[in-house]
Amino acid sequence: MRLLAASLLTTERVTLTNYPSALLDAQVHVGMLEALGKACKTDGDRIEIVERNPIREQLDWDGRSIRNTLLILGALTARLGAAKVPLPGGCKLGERKYDLHVMLLERLGARVWEEGDFLCAEATDERLTGADINLPLRSTGATENAILCGTLSHGITRVWNPHIRPEILDLIALLRSMGAKIRVFGQEHIEITGVDELTGAEHGVIADNMEAITWLVGAVMTDGDVEIIDFPFSDLEVVLSHLKAAGARLFAHENALIVRGGSPYPIEISTGPHPGINSDVQPILAAWASSCMGESRIIDLRFPGRYAYAEEMARMGLQHEVIGDMLIIHGKRGGLVGAEVRALDLRAGAALALCGLTAMGETVINDAWQIERGYVDFADKLRSLGAEAEWIA
Repeated sequence: MRLLAASLLTTERVTLTNYPSALLDAQVHVGMLEALGKACKTDGDRIEIVERNPIREQLDWDGRSIRNTLLILGALTARLGAAKVPLPGGCKLGERKYDLHVMLLERLGARVWEEGDFLCAEATDERLTGADINLPLRSTGATENAILCGTLSHGITRVWNPHIRPEILDLIALLRSMGAKIRVFGQEHIEITGVDELTGAEHGVIADNMEAITWLVGAVMTDGDVEIIDFPFSDLEVVLSHLKAAGARLFAHENALIVRGGSPYPIEISTGPHPGINSDVQPILAAWASSCMGESRIIDLRFPGRYAYAEEMARMGLQHEVIGDMLIIHGKRGGLVGAEVRALDLRAGAALALCGLTAMGETVINDAWQIERGYVDFADKLRSLGAEAEWIA
């Protein structure tokens, strides 16, 4: 979605390949681009974005909101000097506010305010002005927005304490091909020298590391034999080392990862900035822990208390407890029973599906549309791997 937001920075054509057009969040974002004046044409895993009409400052949108409206706000303000978007939506992961986005826009010389159900921004000059932005925590979204805003700002923008992760580097690669001047100084800071305009470009989207880890975990939980093509090894080094130590039998073959099942052992993990374990991974690892004999411990340092999905797993027989910011899972091989549960967010939904693979009987996941936000043909892929799965309208 960050790449779609970047297309708002230019009047020229932007083409993305290896693009997951079937994702619900991607479809929502494309609808928002079209509402702003872009024309988007998808053909399989390729999308072309052109400017059909002069781009609008205000996004009028009656459909489901997503958190990426914050990136739309930044991109429009950088290009037009002002913007007005619906207040952000998406997964409710604890106290996920947008104060960092307000802070960075204000640091770049914008006035930001709420107006009813909208979030508004306006540059005090005609354009944003480069500045030093000190992020108090390594936020992916704030890092992305600061980069987007900095590309068309006057002068130099430096983002200190950024979250350098594969998706950020992918965004930077696209923006550089559009003519942006961006330098990355490791995890210390990113330097963006503003330019007057950006051009069009064609860019290949990186592989989805979250989907890759989902199929890996599912294969080990079911003692399956699965080959995952185009596996993003370099993006998942830390979590791979944890899972190999916890019983996963993994073999690299050229660009593929071969999973030869295994017996999952209990894990103790904490999430953190890349190259650590991404917060999104922890519901998937909780599903892993459900199939282990023994006690697993998970601490989410980014979104403390993001464990509501464990109550849904408890409907299937999971024994767990939350002590402070720690989730403790008392796993048992073959200890889950099919039940009716609800997907509270995208990754929680995928984790419940993994639990359903090992549970006795039938599992029904309500609000399963959440899974479609981040996985293409999820049920079809499950069936191709031998599971009995179907979408119920």
